[in-house]
Amino acid sequence: MEKLQDKVAIITGGSRGIGRAIAWRLAAEGAKVVVTATTKAGADKTADEIRQSGGQAAGFEANVADAKQVEDLMKGTVDQFGALHILVNNAGVTRDNLVMRMSDEDWNMVITTNLTGTFNCIRAASKIMMKQRSGKIINITSVVALMGNKGQANYCAAKAGVIGLTKSVARELASRNIQINAVAPGFILTDLTVGLPEAAKTAMLQSVPLERVGTPEDVASVVAFLASRDSDYITGQVFNVDGGMVMA
Repeated sequence: MEKLQDKVAIITGGSRGIGRAIAWRLAAEGAKVVVTATTKAGADKTADEIRQSGGQAAGFEANVADAKQVEDLMKGTVDQFGALHILVNNAGVTRDNLVMRMSDEDWNMVITTNLTGTFNCIRAASKIMMKQRSGKIINITSVVALMGNKGQANYCAAKAGVIGLTKSVARELASRNIQINAVAPGFILTDLTVGLPEAAKTAMLQSVPLERVGTPEDVASVVAFLASRDSDYITGQVFNVDGGMVMA
């Protein structure tokens, strides 16, 4: 029997890359999956593929930075599937630049989407999970939150904020049997990294002891574990999926 049989999961930013891989993995484990994206077409694409393979899925258009849209997402999920057991906060954006050249717009866009968006989703989902006295929340952060990265001050700050948010809310909701953890991917092969110059890829690989690029499926495997009962005694933790880049 699949480990997530009859569970309902929301994956934000599930139209491609890591989010898409997570949606597929949770569906393969038996979960009813709600995929979100900033466009209905993007969300439906992943959801349609999962349904065609025999899984249960639905696509929702939602901008996580908009608290009203997030509330509608939670309500729509419960209306369609009857519950919400798992939330994966994966939606995020990048607007890279050096600090001295970074615009207010680029700073605010990344902080609002990556950090405030995660907060919006946790706040809305926790209301549902507290009533049922159970739930799993997995926040996707990044190893750059732990080590910093030139040209990504906004992204690093937002992802570091996600770690602090994870630990704080884990303490708040532990008494309601809700486990909240974070997953920090390293150098993962996605649309964003495929386009990097070869010199940049080579330099990054030199910092990976396992000497290979990670895959979205590597990340999805850890998320699936944290979404299952196997992780019931784990909360407030950060799991690096990085081939050994960060060892602390």
